[in-house]
Amino acid sequence: MPESRPRIVPEATVARLAVYLRVLAGLADGGRSHVSSGELASAAGVNPAGLRKDLSYLGPCGVRGVGYSVAGLRDRLTDALGGERSRACVLVGIGRLGSALADYSGFASRGFQFVGLLDTDPATVGHQVGGLTVRPVAELEGLVAETQATIGVITTPADVAQSVCDRLVAAGVRSILNFAPVALSVPAGVDVRKVDLSVELQVLAFLDQQRDGVPPVLAPVRATAQGGVR
Repeated sequence: MPESRPRIVPEATVARLAVYLRVLAGLADGGRSHVSSGELASAAGVNPAGLRKDLSYLGPCGVRGVGYSVAGLRDRLTDALGGERSRACVLVGIGRLGSALADYSGFASRGFQFVGLLDTDPATVGHQVGGLTVRPVAELEGLVAETQATIGVITTPADVAQSVCDRLVAAGVRSILNFAPVALSVPAGVDVRKVDLSVELQVLAFLDQQRDGVPPVLAPVRATAQGGVR
């Protein structure tokens, strides 16, 4: 008989699974033992049907009339998302944002551990942030090899982000979280997630404007002689 192939989980679903895990962690901390699909969906900002579809990638999870076991579903999600083992991360760019990320203790509870901090500013190198000493960026390759870091976090200015990315990739890092306001170019086999806070704020401003009844200012769509639009 042919072997069953693992189902490919869409990237958007993976992102929502991570949100469900965060909600479940909060419920567990509050002493909850079970949660309904409606409650979990509402707390995660999705509809119940979408929630059930996302969780279907994990196989049977809930019990009709009872809901989901908070601890059981949290463990299933943790296992599915690879959070059962600690993942070593290096962070490059210890400005205000980088310092805040490095000093945030919540990452460790989700299986992510900063093992190295790097910066080019002599005034920053040598300082302690989040229990780690900031090292010069010249030591990037050695630090990745020394710590076996698998994730690189970039919080540098845009003009140096690509060069930092290139060095991380060359050092063996295959997963990069980019906070710099620039799109990074990476070879096949390297995953990049971009977090652009200014874009998110602009989206919120647009939605806020719509809520106030202000029509969006968008270019009109004009038909062409060939029947298309431009």
